[in-house]
Formats: sequence, C-alpha cells, structure tokens
Amino acid sequence: MKILQALFFPPEQPGGVSSMVPYIQERFNRMAGWQMELFSLPKRVRGKGTEDLPFRTFDPEQYAGHPIVDRYLQTIRDYLWWTRMRMKGQEQYDLIHAHHPIAALALKHLYPDIPMLATIHSSYERELSLNGKIQPNGPEQAFLVSLYRELEANCDQLITVSEAFRQYMTPFLEQPERVKVIRNGFDQKRFRPISHDTPVPQLVTLCRLVPAKGLDVLLEACARLKQSGKSFVLHIIGDGDIREELEEMAEKLDIYEETIFYGYMLHPEQFMPFFDIFVLPSRAEAFGNVFAEAALCWLALVGTDVGGISEQIEHGKNGLLVPVDDVDALAGALERLLEDPQYRHELARAANERANKTYSLARVIRELKEVYREYGQ
Repeated sequence: MKILQALFFPPEQPGGVSSMVPYIQERFNRMAGWQMELFSLPKRVRGKGTEDLPFRTFDPEQYAGHPIVDRYLQTIRDYLWWTRMRMKGQEQYDLIHAHHPIAALALKHLYPDIPMLATIHSSYERELSLNGKIQPNGPEQAFLVSLYRELEANCDQLITVSEAFRQYMTPFLEQPERVKVIRNGFDQKRFRPISHDTPVPQLVTLCRLVPAKGLDVLLEACARLKQSGKSFVLHIIGDGDIREELEEMAEKLDIYEETIFYGYMLHPEQFMPFFDIFVLPSRAEAFGNVFAEAALCWLALVGTDVGGISEQIEHGKNGLLVPVDDVDALAGALERLLEDPQYRHELARAANERANKTYSLARVIRELKEVYREYGQ
C-alpha cells in the first residue's frame, strides 16, 4: 500500500505533529508491502495560488475581509498551487492521511478518488481566541468552526487525538460518533531519563510563549512559592509573542533571578531529563504532547484539568491537576512536590510507566494500520 502523509508545514522541529509523523513514516517504510511519503507546503510559498477551492457545506465569502479568514483562504490557494506543481504525475497513492484541514481539503479537491483520512490535532480557533487574536463568537471563529463540518463532508474518516477534543468537535459535526480517537505516540528511544540529585528543585515548562499556555499564572504561583520561603529554579523553554511581557512580569514579581528564559530550543528532550518537575497551566490543550514527553523523561507532572491533559494525568497517581487560572491551587501543587522529593519521585515513576505503556509509537502504528487497511485500495 502506498500512503501519502500530508502535513501543513515541513516537520522541521520536534513537538506536535512533527514529533510523530516522520517516525511513523520510518516504521511503515520498513514494513513489507508498505510505502509512505511526506508532503507539505514550504514556508517560503506565500501568495502564489489563485485557484479558489469550492466549499460544499458553507460559503466562505460571507466571512471574507477579515484578516484571519483571508489568510486562511490564501493558504489553501497556495497549497493547491504547490500541489499541482510538485505532485504532477505522482498521484498513484492508495490513501492520503492529512494532518491539517488545509492539506485535507486541498488534496481531496485535487484527488477526489483517493480515500482521505484527516487527523485534527488541535483547535486553531480556540488558540486564536485565548491568545487575543480573534474575538470570541466573531466571524473568524464562525469560519474556523465551520471547517469541521466541511472536513466531515469531504473526508472518508476524521481522527483526533483525545476524547476531550472529539467532544469539543461534536456540536459542529453531523456524525460525531464516526470520529476515531488515536492518541499520539512517541519514539521512546528519543527519551533517556538521567538519574540526578539537585539540592534545589528544578521546575521546567516547554511551550510557545502565548497567553493560551497560562504562563502568567505560573509566574504568579512561583512568586507565592518564593514568598513562603521555598527554593526552586524555573526554566522556561520556548519563544513567542509574550516573551518580553513575561520577563517583565518575572522582574516585577521578584522571581527573575529564579527564572531562566531559554528561547527556542531544537531538541529539548535532550535537556529535559535534568529537571525534576514539568509544569504547564494551559488554558486549553487538545492533547498536550509535552506532558507525555516529560513523563518519558521521568519528570513529575503538574497540569491543568483541561482537554487532553486530564486524559493523561490521573490526579495524585501519576501527576497533579489544578483548575485553570487558579494561582493558589497551582502554587499548592508545586509546593507539595518541592517539599516531598519521595512523592515527587513516585509520581514521576508512575507517569513514566503509563507513558511507556500508553503512548508508544508501536501502539499508534498498530491502530493506524487497522484504519489504513479499512480504507486503502
């Protein structure tokens, strides 16, 4: 069977879709009778396409004139343009598996006779809303949530990464019960826990620095810890729109000396095992790959009780969950782990065992093979 894995942008860095799909390709290409290729839109391709994509379930023109919508529609045109130029004469696939709505809609339009599977990894509209880029319930959000039904009408099978996200999509679909859940998996060879003993507990978070990740709540919680006399170092790995704002906030809260801002890091999993506690108080998360990755590095986990995070963490057994935007609860959870290294170790061990069992790449390969066999020609 010959399968095309269609991404949005190239898998240039670990994390998200990029942490899984190239490893899936490697595994499938080693199997007898299976061949898998990757396809994506180069980041340099901008404003090239002129072909409009016909929509089946709604008229996107009613939302035209809004920057997010216009940019999205132009990116679809660019994907169509690039696909026609790059894939000409290479259409002999048994199945296409897309990992972004733009890739799915563009390729299904160009190759309507090839079965199309689409995995929806996250909610663009929730992210934009939480990050203050669009107005809640405004026209941009209406356009973006309409894409779920458009995908349902065009694709042979929708897949998502958590039960929580399937429930989120339910109001926008006609047959939500048909959506399959295949949770992400990871190549465990990338993660090598390292035994270490640090006199001062090391906290780490890894994410894009945007409001949706709740890092303002984390800094407030760390300020409470310092005020109560607790010792720690907070490592913030990642970059984004609010980095300068967060650095200023750390100074005002008098925790700048305890906080290290690293910026973007290409292979954070190589650095992660040297820390003790992974914490990320996200305001929304479809799955939260980084929690599984931190667990594979043998870190204790602290997260918010939302989306895919709450499906990974069983409170008090393999990590701690706190309500969204609750500074007191987050400070309390962190304080408990700072004060009790043995409990911290027990949670980290349990998280590691569960991650190795539940989020293995072998399990993802097995589940995908079943779906591919169902739809492949």
